Amino acid sequence: MSKEPATQPEQDMQQEFEDHEVNDESDTSKENQKQEEDTDQTGFPPNISGALQNTISFFSNQETKIVAIGDSLTQGVGDETDQGGYIGILDRTINDGLQSVEIVNFGKRGNRTDQLLKRLGQEKIAREIADSDLVLITIGANDIMKIARENIMHLVIDDFVAEMDGYESRIRQIFETIIALNPDTHIYLVGFYNPFQQYFKDIKELDLIVGAWNTASSNIASEYENITFIPTEDLFTVKATNLFAEDNFHPNYEGYYLIAERVLDYITNRR
Repeated sequence: MSKEPATQPEQDMQQEFEDHEVNDESDTSKENQKQEEDTDQTGFPPNISGALQNTISFFSNQETKIVAIGDSLTQGVGDETDQGGYIGILDRTINDGLQSVEIVNFGKRGNRTDQLLKRLGQEKIAREIADSDLVLITIGANDIMKIARENIMHLVIDDFVAEMDGYESRIRQIFETIIALNPDTHIYLVGFYNPFQQYFKDIKELDLIVGAWNTASSNIASEYENITFIPTEDLFTVKATNLFAEDNFHPNYEGYYLIAERVLDYITNRR
């Protein structure tokens, strides 16, 4: 599987790689918790319709803390409404009339598994996880992006296969670190979609790569009693609806809405 010489889509993707590597150490939790809820201005629903009854039943009569960690999908990059992506939608849906669930967001654009592992050692993040009831994680897409960036002129499927062992090892370390901090919390690992499909529509191997990495994540999650893998790849195969932001990598509001809907379904039904 190779692409040479560089095409305009490849040049565009290279620019996106450069833009994507934001080395911002600032804490995004406060920013992502203060979201606009004025639907008259955005034209989008503030919460997930039809999910409130199950949500109220699940979260009623208990105070719950949810800690969200991971990459730009947790941070909400691409949400044109500036309402915090899928975490913001979850917050508004869960707390509609309840106000009993605290959500702390540590999403950081560009995070890979190795970087998330280091962040788990930060005192503030470790303290919040130790006090959590649920932990939501989005991670892994940037590991794939790093490989693609380093081999953009000659994408070879073997490069992705060779890196999978390291990825699997780091996912296990992430799980073990969280469990050591809080053995009673329930961890939800949110799978990722194919972020390259808008640039390399004709390279079907990329779908196989994303699928293989998601399968590896799901298999590792199944080894633990309190860890659940939530698939999202299928949500972004709908051709009739544009679910991507202007950068063609991150979800737009509608894409985040679908992710939030899937995540809430898994949480309230504890699959």
